[in-house]
Amino acid sequence: MRFLGVCLLACAALIVMSQLGILSPVRGLIAAPLNLITGVFNRLTLGVVNGADNFADVETLRQRNADLEEALARFQAELVDLREIASDYQRLAGLLDYTTAAQDQEFVSADVISNADSNSLLRTMVINRGARDGIEVGMPVVTQLGMIGRILDVTASASRVLLITDPSSAISGRLQTTRAEGSVVGQPSGDLRMTFIPLDANVQEGDIVVTSGLGGNLPADLVLGQVISVQQLQNELFQEAVVRNLNDFNTLEIVLVITNFQPVDLSVFDEPTGP
Repeated sequence: MRFLGVCLLACAALIVMSQLGILSPVRGLIAAPLNLITGVFNRLTLGVVNGADNFADVETLRQRNADLEEALARFQAELVDLREIASDYQRLAGLLDYTTAAQDQEFVSADVISNADSNSLLRTMVINRGARDGIEVGMPVVTQLGMIGRILDVTASASRVLLITDPSSAISGRLQTTRAEGSVVGQPSGDLRMTFIPLDANVQEGDIVVTSGLGGNLPADLVLGQVISVQQLQNELFQEAVVRNLNDFNTLEIVLVITNFQPVDLSVFDEPTGP
């Protein structure tokens, strides 16, 4: 009890002395270190608060970055799809223009499911149309840029196309301008060679070569390619021309099969007639 009484008296004395201003010098001395300690704690508190805010900002930025990356990936996928649609539209628009212009021909469109294999003995490609689609051996296969080959083998749902660039392919052709005729043969290089062109025929680089229709096994006026060089050999009765097909066989995706052309069988005229 004495201690409590002493404490109460001391507190009362300090209050009285503070009111009278006696403790002002002492209070200033005590306040200085206390203010310093308070400032340190305030700065620490602000640092912790700012650190928490910065951490929250970093997490927000990370989430925002993840959202943007996800949106970018989605937009890139959509862009790829749109480019494919635009590419398909251009190809189909070209084929539509061709089929519209060739009103006397009927077509079946087909997707290329196997491109030409340069290591194969035959230069062929496979399409996803077959006998149940009306495809038959010998039918011409074209694009809007010209002829690419003829149907070689047929199954129920697929067909193999012998390309005109195969060395075993020989087609009767003519120059579109002068109508000079010759035989267009495939080459191992992938080009075509037009042989047996008459010496007096005027052949120029850039001339378009089309099917002549001679022999009755192909329709006339299908584009075979464009002359890129002419060669006249000494002591030869004919001249030759190197022809480049306008199609890129390695990137073909959609082709057309002419289904209403009926080859003409000329062998009946070779049979001996009776007396």
